[in-house]
Amino acid sequence: MAVFEPTSSIFDAAVERTGQDAVHLSWKTHLKNLQVSIYHGDSADTIERNEPILQIEGQTAVEIAGLNPDIPHYFEIISENSAGIITGERRLPLEGTVNFRDLGGYETTDGRRLRWGKVFRSDHLSRLTDRDIAFLQRMKIQCVCDFRTSAEAQKRPDRFPGDGPGAYLHLPIDNLKFNPTTLFEKLKRGDTSWLTPEFLIDGYILNIDKSAAIWGEVFRRLADPDQLALVFHCTAGKDRAGTCAALVLLALGVPEETVIFDHGLSNIFIADVLDKIYAQFESSGIDRNKISPYFTAPQYCIEALLHHLHEKYGSPADYLKSKAGVTEEMMERIREELLD
Repeated sequence: MAVFEPTSSIFDAAVERTGQDAVHLSWKTHLKNLQVSIYHGDSADTIERNEPILQIEGQTAVEIAGLNPDIPHYFEIISENSAGIITGERRLPLEGTVNFRDLGGYETTDGRRLRWGKVFRSDHLSRLTDRDIAFLQRMKIQCVCDFRTSAEAQKRPDRFPGDGPGAYLHLPIDNLKFNPTTLFEKLKRGDTSWLTPEFLIDGYILNIDKSAAIWGEVFRRLADPDQLALVFHCTAGKDRAGTCAALVLLALGVPEETVIFDHGLSNIFIADVLDKIYAQFESSGIDRNKISPYFTAPQYCIEALLHHLHEKYGSPADYLKSKAGVTEEMMERIREELLD
């Protein structure tokens, strides 16, 4: 696999919320004593560039406090010898989700970047608080694509968009062999005999081979500017949503190592929830190490998916064209809407 090199002297910018009104802003550079100006906005399109909020020399990180806790925060970092780089919070600070995150900022192999605030992936939205709903309304989410089975969606209906703006689209991925409710019941009984790497990989492969029409529908929505911003999700936001995220990123030219990196972020963001789940199983005498592959996002699964796309279909682009009905005209519109 080729090593992907950043094209700007400022790269890998990131925002992490460290408190309700505070964030940690960081970036990387190959240059010493680089002076940067930092600008701020509540969306990537409304960054105020008349006056920087900070000017820093020789540092690659800063704490910024006194921010409004109820709005998203985006920053542009500019130096005198480099094009500016926009960054935002990868994981949104929502109370009722743990894996709701922005696909913005990822760089393509030709040096373009995904626009922030346009496409999101998430776990289920049934536990959103009223504050969360107001936050997402400020994000101007227009479309929600739900990949959960009918049973999952009926048990925990999404709270967003509800009666607000935006459209809810149920696109259930029903693979009987991989039914989440059935598999969870097996685990509760202590039955882990089926839980092998081959079984989990087969689930990802089936997502590709049997759900092309669903991915095609998501891409049709992405090609319509009136449907943006868009969020797609499943239950944990790692497997079905992970497959969709991989296809979107690959179609836009994001390198495979970045796709693998994005897939692995689920393991970081759901870690606290998993500790509570594992504790419940351990109270019944079930070893967390035996069940953890089901509740995490193993790297071998996304690697197998990438290999399958190339081996069976030639490339991700060929798959989307031949199986999902994604035309070059659609892709051109998507690139126009999602890439800077």
